[in-house]
Amino acid sequence: MSYHFSRRDFMKSSLAAASLAAVNVSVPAFSSDKAPSSKLNIAIIGPNGRGMATVTEMTGENIVAMCDADTKRLDGAMKHAPQAQKFTDFRKLYETVKDLDAVCVCTPDHTHAPASLMGMRMGLHCYCEKPLTHDIRESRVMREVAAEKKLVTQMGTQIHAGENYRRAVEIVRSGALGDIYEAHVWCGKGWGMPEDAKRPTETPPVPETLNWDAWIGPAKMRPYHSCYHPGGWRRWWDFGNGTLGDMGCHYMDLVFWALNLRDCLTVEATGPAVNPECAPLALSVKYEFPARDKMPPCLVTWHDGTLRPPVLAEKNLKLPGAGVLFVGKDGMLFADYTKTQLLPESKFADFKRPEPWIPSSPGHHKEWLQGIRENKPGLALCHFDYSAPLTETILLGSVAYRVGEKLEWDAKNLRTNNDTANALITPEYREGWTL
Repeated sequence: MSYHFSRRDFMKSSLAAASLAAVNVSVPAFSSDKAPSSKLNIAIIGPNGRGMATVTEMTGENIVAMCDADTKRLDGAMKHAPQAQKFTDFRKLYETVKDLDAVCVCTPDHTHAPASLMGMRMGLHCYCEKPLTHDIRESRVMREVAAEKKLVTQMGTQIHAGENYRRAVEIVRSGALGDIYEAHVWCGKGWGMPEDAKRPTETPPVPETLNWDAWIGPAKMRPYHSCYHPGGWRRWWDFGNGTLGDMGCHYMDLVFWALNLRDCLTVEATGPAVNPECAPLALSVKYEFPARDKMPPCLVTWHDGTLRPPVLAEKNLKLPGAGVLFVGKDGMLFADYTKTQLLPESKFADFKRPEPWIPSSPGHHKEWLQGIRENKPGLALCHFDYSAPLTETILLGSVAYRVGEKLEWDAKNLRTNNDTANALITPEYREGWTL
């Protein structure tokens, strides 16, 4: 069995990316006359929830500005950077603060793209939480602007920096499983609502601490309700994409990395009756991918909520409530965040795992910071040229579910064979907002 994208291939591609980056990167405030040890000037937009981890990771830099639409939450985050200027609208932040090197965006999904792109078009390096964007077209624009401006970028799927994912990739690419024609991904979360759920009819007053207009951003205006802010927004199509949007970039990331995937050919989704307002409590999505180099075509399925891939019952596999199963001609591999397991165990009892060849990460945020300092975008492995196609594919699953048809995907032109689906790929922004 030949090796699939071996250590040599990995090192060649990494060195090529690093060499290209060293020539082309532009850095706005962190200029070449600064010492490599100099601190970067960072803005953090959305410093609460998942964003608090980013605040912690950035405390070794100069956090010069923070923004949150809710001043109550913002004041809590400011304790970690009392010297920072504070804002409730990121548009005002960009108008006011002029000495930035980079921006970290950790807002709800529907403001990822506008908050990131405003900074990127100013030449700021960008760290953006997963999923990269709320809509497919936004991901493509993020990737294009990053390339045009030659920026160091990173999507926040932190588990990519872990050792276990690296070991799983090495096993898959060693050829130990033989040709892999299918992979299964599942996650037991249920970021959705019942089929008959509706928008709340009551209209409580907007909290005095909340800039509701800034929180809504490019989405269509609606009355404030606590079911949206601070945490329930993931359930609503205007702001999130349910469990698939929340967790897809984490678990599908391993499949994309190990199998060298990029753009799918088709996608179809099944679940309960479509609620035009809310994501479902459980969803199943099938993606067909073409052959890649020496790898054959493959089918990747996603299941969330209470759903599980039928193969688990068929093969009597007792596996955890979230993970990835690679099914090869010669065996299977289960992996999650912390472990890998070759199956059937009896067949692989004497299996010697490949010597590790994917270098350890200094940390997901540190990769990005190091890439900025060294003018090497390739050091951040979830750069937007990788994470944007991953995000596009995941979000396409939501689109297929909402239109109820199997879609053929023309990735080059960002179009499907369904006009209703195409309208969801590039939704309209609210007046006053542009992509």
